[in-house]
Amino acid sequence: MPTAETFSSSSAAELAVVERGGFVESRHAGSAIVLAPSGEVIASHGDPQALILPRSSLKPLQAIACVTAGAALEGEKLAAATASHNGTERHADLVRRMLADVGLTEDALLCPPAWPADSDARARLTADHGEPSRLFHNCSGKHAAMLTACRASGWDTATYLDADHPLQVHIREVVERLTGDRIAGSVIDGCGAPVHAMSLESLARGLHRAGTSAESSPFALHRVAATLLRAVRENAWVVEGPGGDDTATIERFGLFSKKGAEGVQVLVAPDGTTVALKMLDGSNRAGSLVALALMARAGVVSVADVAEAAAERPGLRVLGGGRPVGVIRAVV
Repeated sequence: MPTAETFSSSSAAELAVVERGGFVESRHAGSAIVLAPSGEVIASHGDPQALILPRSSLKPLQAIACVTAGAALEGEKLAAATASHNGTERHADLVRRMLADVGLTEDALLCPPAWPADSDARARLTADHGEPSRLFHNCSGKHAAMLTACRASGWDTATYLDADHPLQVHIREVVERLTGDRIAGSVIDGCGAPVHAMSLESLARGLHRAGTSAESSPFALHRVAATLLRAVRENAWVVEGPGGDDTATIERFGLFSKKGAEGVQVLVAPDGTTVALKMLDGSNRAGSLVALALMARAGVVSVADVAEAAAERPGLRVLGGGRPVGVIRAVV
């Protein structure tokens, strides 16, 4: 298993700065890579070969594996398999229906109970004297997809997170096929599911292969991948929710967008241009902005549109006394 020093400051590049009143108050360093539609590396910052944990940015590849294992998911239910949602009742109801489709309830989920991340949903639940639920966990859609695959293949649902469970073995095989590399090691993600260490370039190549797949492909893996990305683009609300960077990016730019905890972000354009990055400090604050800036440099989106989108996102505002006094700015 790789050590905690695998991804280090010695090879990181500055990706974004936080300016307040003209002073640089903070700096975000990390690594990033951009792949052209052909798969050629057209930009590289820091060390994209260093091993990282993709966290929730791995969900698209895990979702593809669930479907190739038999999970019959379409539309918003397929998009939910990739989601790190903010726990609105609409999200909870969607996951509840996914489970009901295969004769299960939320008790089958092995992700921890959670409060909704969405402030309005949390306030309503509190006012109604509600309690944390596994349905509100931001990974509940992924877990529901895993359970759906288990039901379809006749696998045990009580142990679906075990590393040697047939589903997890299948997921590792699919991840390796899509990335083109052997998994460097596996640990447990925050939701309890296995997450696999790989280089940032391997993650980018896995998403690039998914993004350049066609629904008319003679290969089932590629048909599923193309269908998944379309489902996400057509159901952006599922992936995160109101105010979320991923949802906003999908809706505004038509890009596939997926963040992962601890500063991971991936974007895939309809033409296959792919961006993957990892912030050294684990902050997700500037990840979406930097990824969009890299897409702009690749000519996929306009610089003006990225600037306008950044101005609309509350998380990118630098305030003083309630008014704007600075900016968070990508420097790549």
